[in-house]
Amino acid sequence: MALILVTGMSGAGKSTLLEELARRGKLTVDTDYDGWELPGALWDEPRMNELLARHDDVVVSGTVENQGRFYDRFDHVVLLSAPVEILIERVANRTNNPYGRSVAQQLQIRRHVLEVEPILRRGATLELDGRLPVGELADAIEALRGAGL
Repeated sequence: MALILVTGMSGAGKSTLLEELARRGKLTVDTDYDGWELPGALWDEPRMNELLARHDDVVVSGTVENQGRFYDRFDHVVLLSAPVEILIERVANRTNNPYGRSVAQQLQIRRHVLEVEPILRRGATLELDGRLPVGELADAIEALRGAGL
């Protein structure tokens, strides 16, 4: 059992990975949905504190400015990454989230890969290649869950 954060750029495959883990019966929270994110790209800190205090085995995904405040609460911080052209292709074609379809949003993603992803990489305990099949990624997360700390 472990608390795991999966982070990364838009289009890296975080939501798809969490859907697979949920399909396998794992508790997951995708903070892109259900009001976890407040204006200004920040997690609702009291709500996140409550989640992490209440559960010792959950996989959370998201990328927000204040996520680093919670790194010490997670057993693993996993960066899911992919080349920028893959990210752009995915966000342009996905149907579950409108972010990334506009040229301005795609430019923002390109800028985030250069400016934000290195910060995420420094805080990560593991980096996984988002181009891998989702089953392999889910297996890797489940292995972390089994390893605990």
